[in-house]
Amino acid sequence: MENKGSDEVETLKTKFVSVWHNVKYSWALKLKTSFSRNSPVILLGKCYHFKAEDDDSVAEACSEACDEDSVVGNAEAFRKDFTSRVWLTYREECPPLPGSTLTSDCGWGCMLRAGQMMLAQALILHFLGRDWTWSEAMALQPLDTETWTTSAAKRLVASLQGPSRPPEHGPHPPLQTQAPGSAEEADAHLKEMYHRSLVSWFGDSPSAQLGLHRLIRTGLTMGKQAGDWYGPAVVAHILKKAVEEAMDPGLAGITAYVSQDCTVYSADVIDSHRAPRAGQPSAERSEAPPNSQSNQPVSASTLTDSRAVIILIPVRLGGEKTNPDYFNFAKSILSLDYCIGIIGGKPKQACYFVGFQDDSLIYMDPHYCQSFVDVSTSDFPLQSYHCPSPKKMPFSKMDPSCTLGFYSKSAQDYERISQELSKVLQPSAKEKYPAFTFVQGHGRDYDLSAGLTPEKREWPFIRDPRRTVTTTGDFVLL
Repeated sequence: MENKGSDEVETLKTKFVSVWHNVKYSWALKLKTSFSRNSPVILLGKCYHFKAEDDDSVAEACSEACDEDSVVGNAEAFRKDFTSRVWLTYREECPPLPGSTLTSDCGWGCMLRAGQMMLAQALILHFLGRDWTWSEAMALQPLDTETWTTSAAKRLVASLQGPSRPPEHGPHPPLQTQAPGSAEEADAHLKEMYHRSLVSWFGDSPSAQLGLHRLIRTGLTMGKQAGDWYGPAVVAHILKKAVEEAMDPGLAGITAYVSQDCTVYSADVIDSHRAPRAGQPSAERSEAPPNSQSNQPVSASTLTDSRAVIILIPVRLGGEKTNPDYFNFAKSILSLDYCIGIIGGKPKQACYFVGFQDDSLIYMDPHYCQSFVDVSTSDFPLQSYHCPSPKKMPFSKMDPSCTLGFYSKSAQDYERISQELSKVLQPSAKEKYPAFTFVQGHGRDYDLSAGLTPEKREWPFIRDPRRTVTTTGDFVLL
């Protein structure tokens, strides 16, 4: 009898915590983010300026901030580009998460969501190219405060009254089934199919290839459970395993690599580009959707000899706080068109960093609780997977632990990427150590991470006992 009473108390406590998180993250007030008209805005390798387009200083400012291939655009072009990125946030009313009775990730799943957003950007580069934008991006409007608070209050009442029913969505235009007439319409239709398929892979159901349920199930093998805090290094390993184990033929042409001890072993990356999936013949890989980082998708035949690789590099940019000497390094990384962003944030509050202006990072915030969406239907609504409201945060508030992400479409592309990044990594007079390094050869030749536990894997630096390095606790002194 006593045990039954304790279980009821625990259940009620869990319910109240879930309700509080749902209300808290539904009530979040979206303040308008301010941008300067006098400085370029960088968004995942593209440069935008909010001055008049005929201002001669615009092109000069952007050329200084980015490479020559970056795009100069206005505020509207930036908004369309930002809104087209896939936005993954807290969700409620989901099927129970693996190993628990939780039906929401509110309050603890933000790093997993940030990792999903970075992975989604890699898949956008893979299937659609960096220049792709969503046709409905400019029609998407942010929810006003009254709508948010009303929705949050309704959720609170419904949660306390009893089990909630599946959310009812408004009418949404069905996906076009007839073949478009012109070649341009056909291309737009094909890209929208890729867009919808890509979003469905991140659905909040057990069957979604890269969804929350799949990531948590993978985390269980690393000692993590639903409700735990996930750091950026652990999430990198979870993403890698999820991509490798994905069974959808559309994901057969891409894999992931995670650096070891802040070191990228080039031979391992090249092997990842060339090695076929276990149990998957080349014929099956050739059926994968087009892969391209350029404006137009390339033919699927290019996937028969190689796979694209998502390169994830967990790093620590300082001790207890981010070392200011790494600010310019972070800016250089986000200015590259093959960068898929940075997952990190503030302590215990994850964000997905996609750009910067001056000394402020631009990020996408997963801390907003939305209702479950059934992505198994052909016409599920896409609006809640895109965010029209960027946020900014000073570099000085960035937590030093983060994971950098890059997309490499081929072994040849990796050679170029490694050369360019090696130049970025060259330490300045102020910096004593680069954030990470490239090494020729395989990681197994060094074997510094043998017997690494999931807890220790959270810390990206694994010291070689044969070397003497001045340290304090877990931190390398910079």
